Parts: sequence; structure tokens; C-alpha cells
Amino acid sequence: MREFVKSATANTGLLPSRFMASPQEPPKPPIPGVQYLIAIGSGKGGVGKTTVSVNLALALHKLGRRVGLLDADVYGPNVPLMMGTRETPLGHADAIRPIEKFGIKLMSMGFLNPGDKPLVWRGPMLHSVIQQFLRKVMWGELDYLLIDLPPGTGDVALSLIQSAPLSGAVVVTTPSDVSLEDARKAVNMFSQVRVPILGMIENMSYLIAPGSGERIDVFGHGGGKRTAEQMGIAFLGELALDPVVRIAGDSGEPVTTRSIGDAHAAPFIELARRVEESCRQAQTTGPTVTVED
Repeated sequence: MREFVKSATANTGLLPSRFMASPQEPPKPPIPGVQYLIAIGSGKGGVGKTTVSVNLALALHKLGRRVGLLDADVYGPNVPLMMGTRETPLGHADAIRPIEKFGIKLMSMGFLNPGDKPLVWRGPMLHSVIQQFLRKVMWGELDYLLIDLPPGTGDVALSLIQSAPLSGAVVVTTPSDVSLEDARKAVNMFSQVRVPILGMIENMSYLIAPGSGERIDVFGHGGGKRTAEQMGIAFLGELALDPVVRIAGDSGEPVTTRSIGDAHAAPFIELARRVEESCRQAQTTGPTVTVED
């Protein structure tokens, strides 16, 4: 078994060589009209990645940006629920018109395969649908196209990295050691394939107890910031474990549809400003994390 693992990872320590970026490889064609293409990933599920993706998209829109959100979690697409729409996209020639809600252009497998019927797909079919979502959807002119990735470092993430020139990646974690262990793997994956790391977000950082106002560190304290510092990447901030955010997402009216000054929306507005600043820095500095064997 030890020899098998050694052989399987001999090229990179983590990824097969076909997924590694090469200085000689031709540049990936951009998505027409899209200025920044940002992947939002996590090493594991259950950290609130889609909640962050939805509210970040809405926050960027509140700041006056043209935004699209691609739900690339084809096995568990939750964007339609959180954005409060189940419309079916319409075709136009050989392209697909995205759904638009709250000023955000949307595409999700949940629009094409609604209900509880699961998808039982493997690599080639996943690669094909990601290609179509990127290049056959009429995204138009966008400042930001956010891509909500499935958890982990599997086929969808690698297909995306192979297919499109990502401007950068954001990694979402919670403060718990279990989540941080997997978040480090996600950071290392993006770094190995030369995708700039825009930063790490610590979600569910704390709970403000109703009535007393006491801060409760449900999953520990400060783990996301320490991990970001150790890995030499930006820490984009803490987001509270806020019942109002959860209720708003489940009802299809995310908190960031409210005014910029709303107490529950304000953290996402600040997060959007930090992501914009990281995008500008990444344009000039490129990837900042080095992974060694």
C-alpha cells in the first residue's frame, strides 16, 4: 500500500501531473466579457460556502459591480433555494440565457435538474457540464463571475482549473481544527495549479448569545486567521454564526438584499471590499503560496 501511494503521488506530492500548470502550456481562453473569474472553495462541506458565495455576489452588486454566480456544485446545488428562484433557463441559438435574480446572473444544475432526483455522474460528464456552464451561458459583460465549487478538491474543481483562467480563489473554513485541516488542502491545491489565493474567510466564527450579547466561540477561536498567516495568504475576515443569515438564505431572501447599513448585511459588504482589493493585488503579484515536497 505504501508503494502504491508513493507511486500515485510521485509527480507532485498531491496532484497527478496532468493537472499541474506548466510554464509552457498555452494560455486558457478567457470567458468573453468577464473581468474577474473567482472560485470559492472549501476543503470540506458544512462550512457555509454557498451562503458566503451568494451573499458575496449580492454585496459586490450592492457596490455597483456587474456580477454572475455559477453554482458548480452539480451534486448538491443550493443556489436556487438561497436565491429564491426555480426558473428554467431558456435557450438562444446554441447558448443558454442565465436566470437573473436580485440583479445577479445565475446558472445552476438545480435549474436544469430540479427536485430531489440525484445526479449520478462521473468525470467526463462533469467536465462537459462545467465547460457548458462557463462557455455556453450568455454571461454578457460582468465585473465578477463567482463560481461556487463543491466541497473538496475533486473533478469539478480540477476541470474548472484546466478550462478557464481563474483570477483567484477564496477558501472558506470554520475555526475548527477539522475544517482547517481540509482548508489547508484546498489552499495547497489552488497553489499547485498556480491559481492566486485571494484569501481565507472564517465563517461561523462566533455566536452572539440572544439577550446577554455574550460572544460564544462555538467552533474555537482564531484558527482561520492563524492558518492564513502560517500559509502566507490574506485573511479576509470573520463571519458570525448568525441565525438571521441562515433564515434569510433558507427563505430565498439573503440578508445582503437588504440595505448596505443593515447589521446582518454589513459584514458581507466589508468582505466584498476586501475581495476586490485582493483581486487588484493578485493581478500584479500572482500566486503567493509555495508548496514543497
